[in-house]
Amino acid sequence: MADTEQEHAKGTAGFLLEMGMLKRAKRSGWWIAGVKDPETIAEHSFRVALIGSVLAMMEGADPARTALLGLWHDTQETRVGDIPHIGRRYLEATGNERVTADQVSAAHPAVRAGAQRIVAEYENGDSLEVICAHDADKLECLIQAVEYREQGCANVQPWIDSSVAALKTASARNLAEAALTMSSIAWQQTYLR
Repeated sequence: MADTEQEHAKGTAGFLLEMGMLKRAKRSGWWIAGVKDPETIAEHSFRVALIGSVLAMMEGADPARTALLGLWHDTQETRVGDIPHIGRRYLEATGNERVTADQVSAAHPAVRAGAQRIVAEYENGDSLEVICAHDADKLECLIQAVEYREQGCANVQPWIDSSVAALKTASARNLAEAALTMSSIAWQQTYLR
């Protein structure tokens, strides 16, 4: 392997190793609500991608593209952490596009360009896929809040309210309304009849 190829392979592998941090980093905003052991950023991003694909199917958008946007939407948090909304009041964080550019600066050129394109689209785009990906992020937060409320955390209503208020698509609003009337294990009743 040529030196440049080896450098790109190491840069790309380094990025992938960095993404492993998302499996360990907690979504710290939930600590404000009293959740002692919140989900990780990777757990959140997985369900965002899945919800995004479902919303895209319901809205007539590209499910794969939407899932990809959702999967990448919080990758910058390996560098800047999961800053709760109240914390953002005191910080001037660098934009996600710049963080991503730094994260992939040593990666293979195609990875570098692709990652930057995905993040820029999520941050600045207005396509139906972007709208569904943003709705998926909010809907995942709402569903997680419902699960935490069910586990006895009573302080999650502000997360539910802000998530509902931010939803743009009819499909996301319908799913939110349904989720708010269900328990976290209601899904199995369909199959246990």
